[in-house]
Amino acid sequence: MNKTKNTKDLRPDKAYKNLDFLNSKDARTLRIMSEYLYPKAQLEEKKVKNTIVIFGSARAPSPEELRNNESFNKGSKSLKLAEYYDATRMLTKRLTEWSKNLNQEDQKYVICSGGGPGIMSAANRGASEAEGKTTAFRISLPFENSPNPYVSPELDFEFHYFFTRKFWFSYLAEALVIMPGGFGTLDEFFEILTLIQTEKIKKNLPIVLFGKEYWNKLINFETLVEFGTIDRKDLDLFFITSSVDDAYEHVTSSLIQ
Repeated sequence: MNKTKNTKDLRPDKAYKNLDFLNSKDARTLRIMSEYLYPKAQLEEKKVKNTIVIFGSARAPSPEELRNNESFNKGSKSLKLAEYYDATRMLTKRLTEWSKNLNQEDQKYVICSGGGPGIMSAANRGASEAEGKTTAFRISLPFENSPNPYVSPELDFEFHYFFTRKFWFSYLAEALVIMPGGFGTLDEFFEILTLIQTEKIKKNLPIVLFGKEYWNKLINFETLVEFGTIDRKDLDLFFITSSVDDAYEHVTSSLIQ
């Protein structure tokens, strides 16, 4: 009996059960495919076909954080970002309520964020307050280890590869709202613009840049036109506003056409 048991113990793991192999460079293709196939299966099971994606800074404080942190003062940079937290929360709540009231068997448009804190948390929070489904495509980072508490647990996905995460952001997106953010937000915004400009994305995809003060200070889009690096018509690929009402109207009117 002992000999039989020992013999079984010596059997190698099947390749798909061998974690050392699956985590090796030789299995990188399998890991990449997993980050495509697993979300696909889960999203189909939960009937999530269309998303409204919200990008923005992870550093925007919530009202609770402002109240509980005495280090914030009237001159704090965080107070500016806090305004965008509130606007995001309000907008995603309204968009979720609108989506749920459409004549559909299920919630047609699901709010999607990067799943972290700040603007991402505000996006999921607003949708959650409207009692809607809300999803997150997170990225494994040393300083963000868990989703914000407002993500629907069954729609929480963690990615290792930025490019597979970006695929899911763009593939399901029917509209995007870009709140003020840093390098990551700019990267996501410009990649989507490039895909639209080069017609890799062919669907109608309304994009709202929210926060005129921020975006107009950060990027002089007219300079790109002046130097001929983009066409003037490319400026029509996005809509800039500081109004929740205008952002809501732009997204919803574009989606019901």
